[in-house]
Amino acid sequence: MTQPSLFTTPSLTVTEITRRVRRLLEGDAALQDAWVKGEISNFVRASSGHLYFTLKDTGAALKCVMWRTEAARMRLPLQDGQQIEAHGKIAVYEPNGQYQLITDIIRMAGEGALFAEFMRLKALLDSEGLFATERKRPIPQFPRKIGIITSPTGAAIRDMLHALARRHPLAEVTLAPAPVQGADAPPALVLALQKLNTLVKPDVILLARGGGSIEDLWAFNDERVVRAVADSAAPVITGIGHETDFTLADFAADLRAPTPTAAAELATRITIDDLHNMLRGYAQRIADATTRRLDEEHRQLDAIRAQLRYFSPARRVATERQRLDDLARRVEKATAQALQLERSKLEGAKRRLKALDPLQVLQRGYAIVTFPGTGDVVLTARQAAVGTNIRVKLAEGSLNARVTEREI
Repeated sequence: MTQPSLFTTPSLTVTEITRRVRRLLEGDAALQDAWVKGEISNFVRASSGHLYFTLKDTGAALKCVMWRTEAARMRLPLQDGQQIEAHGKIAVYEPNGQYQLITDIIRMAGEGALFAEFMRLKALLDSEGLFATERKRPIPQFPRKIGIITSPTGAAIRDMLHALARRHPLAEVTLAPAPVQGADAPPALVLALQKLNTLVKPDVILLARGGGSIEDLWAFNDERVVRAVADSAAPVITGIGHETDFTLADFAADLRAPTPTAAAELATRITIDDLHNMLRGYAQRIADATTRRLDEEHRQLDAIRAQLRYFSPARRVATERQRLDDLARRVEKATAQALQLERSKLEGAKRRLKALDPLQVLQRGYAIVTFPGTGDVVLTARQAAVGTNIRVKLAEGSLNARVTEREI
């Protein structure tokens, strides 16, 4: 007979049990970074944007949830019956006491092997230098010829042609049609690249297609296509898939665009409107330069005119005429001064002559005695003998006399 225990065994609450289970599951590192493969069932997209579904296989089922932030970044459309691989971490939803996978990445089943092949090829081609930055060539600013490689029936070609016609209608656009997915796509893409480079010789080539799964885009990860892009004579712009899609052709291209339309825009960074604005700017610069040149030429012409006026014969004649007038005035003035000086001299001579004039002496009572026949002046009494006729010149009149007596 078993003796009942004298002490009550402590019991755990449902919450405590659930939290213990949660700590055990969330403490397992392998369950916090797990890829789970299964079939989708009970898929629901809540109004909040969260995704709820169940992953199941033949032996079990696992509840899954993807929050709105991660769901908004996912392009893969989900539906019941799809085989997928979901990445996330195991957590416990305590109100229901159920464990679930908090999912952040979803891919179609089998993409894991493709991704591994993608990484292998990427490492191989990168080691050969096909993705080196120094190999990238600049995209011409004004492409005259643009080559496009894409499907002729897809939406990508319509969007690209519309963008090119709107932005750069002067460019000559050549389409090299090629399938963009499937087994026939890689050799067709390589051939299209070769024909464009040899026959058309465009300034830039656009390699593009719309979005899709990794399998849809796999032709652009083909080694033949990647090498053809790297060997292209013309620079290549890729616009493959959506913004988050990356292919090996993107790494080998000279420039990657997030979409086909963006590839057309990157090939025509300078639009027709930009060209019009540039032309208007150049016209204004030419007009300004012409105005400045004309102003400078006018200034030089005015300077030459001034020089011509300075050296002109009319100016020389006028100058010499004025100089002649100045000389005439100077001669006239000098002549007047000379005449005045001569008059002064003459007056002085007159005064001196007058002072020495014998007639003036006669005014003071003196007389001049001469011989009448010769007019010789009798200076001494010895010259005239007694009985000699003489003439006596007085201040007024003269006397004829005869010497009757002389004193010696």
